[in-house]
Amino acid sequence: MNSEKQIPVGAEEVADARAILKEVYEALSEKGYNPIGQIVGYLLSEDPTYITNCNNARALIRRIDRDELMRELVKCYLELD
Repeated sequence: MNSEKQIPVGAEEVADARAILKEVYEALSEKGYNPIGQIVGYLLSEDPTYITNCNNARALIRRIDRDELMRELVKCYLELD
């Protein structure tokens, strides 16, 4: 786990995490990367180099608790909420 402040991904913070992911997605797209592949790579490895520094995207995504984010993504994918 990194030393930066983590954003808990609970009921109230899901919108914040979604906004951060959208910003990261846009920054990766802007730089010409495959944003989905890069975000998945980051989520699987927690290696921040998958995320560009463009528009402060790397610092933004590191504020989200990765494990909680993956739980939320699975719940959303399975339409459990």
